[in-house]
Amino acid sequence: MVWLFVVIAIVVILILIFAGTYNSLVRLRNRVKNAWAQIDVQLKRRHDLIPNLVETVKGYTTHERETLEAVTNARNLAQKAIGTGVGAQSKAEGELSSALSRLLAVVENYPDLKANQNFLALQEELTSTENKISFSRQFYNDSVLNYNNKTQMFPSNIIASVTGFKADEFFEVEAAAEREAPKVSFS
Repeated sequence: MVWLFVVIAIVVILILIFAGTYNSLVRLRNRVKNAWAQIDVQLKRRHDLIPNLVETVKGYTTHERETLEAVTNARNLAQKAIGTGVGAQSKAEGELSSALSRLLAVVENYPDLKANQNFLALQEELTSTENKISFSRQFYNDSVLNYNNKTQMFPSNIIASVTGFKADEFFEVEAAAEREAPKVSFS
């Protein structure tokens, strides 16, 4: 009779551990989804700012068509990459960041443009958005790290594999230009 209570107690404990671990995995997976949604919000904001920035620059630069087209094409590719997965989207966004960097480097050759209030406001908005994207990426990657740890560490990895939880992708910098330190010159 005592052994029956021991077996029942062990089964109840195992069920509680399973339920707690499963709920923890669901919570972490939802945190990853939320973090990705926050990145999407900031990327949409950046995508919305770029046409205005390009149009403002276009008014001052007549022979920088190649750079402007590269930014526009990179933006279009980044928008098409939405929903295709973290890896594909982070690659497209890296290319967009690289194209934007080239555009802002071209702007240095146009003092009138650099002094234009519309351009300055757009540049400030873009800088603010880039900072928000950076913070959102960091939060996303932290969330993915916690989730991946839970799905890959014993004993929760057993429950994760049984219930279909899989490790998620990190949002990584793909473009070599983004990995380089910015060059600062006071000359």
